[in-house]
Amino acid sequence: MVQEVTPFLMFEKDAEKAINFYVATFNDAKINHVDYWTKGEAGTESTIKRADFSIGRQNFIALDSPAKHDFTFTPAFSVYIDCSDAAEQENLFSALSTDGAVLMPLRDWGFSQKFAWVNDRFGVSWQLNLPFSDNQN
Repeated sequence: MVQEVTPFLMFEKDAEKAINFYVATFNDAKINHVDYWTKGEAGTESTIKRADFSIGRQNFIALDSPAKHDFTFTPAFSVYIDCSDAAEQENLFSALSTDGAVLMPLRDWGFSQKFAWVNDRFGVSWQLNLPFSDNQN
């Protein structure tokens, strides 16, 4: 039996802002379902208890954790995007790196046409690849 694998993004207060940012940034992204913490539950009222969203065919789950943690996101786990063209890659690089951190600047690193690695303003790590076209391999 094949199990479904879904990236799970745990925030402490910014899940809704992050999800709205991703849906606005990616052309084929949408929010599929959202549940909010209510009064008397473990989480802060009106923050995300669970949200299901997608970017392209990839589903994600996100929440605002009711527990405080001594950790956050790390680039050791990142979301890898094969961009369809240079314009898409440049737009994503600009949006995702604004108020974030550039780990590898957008350029030719020798293994693809162009590549960049960024942490967005929420700490989520993204690898943005522009693969060689079939006739360039």
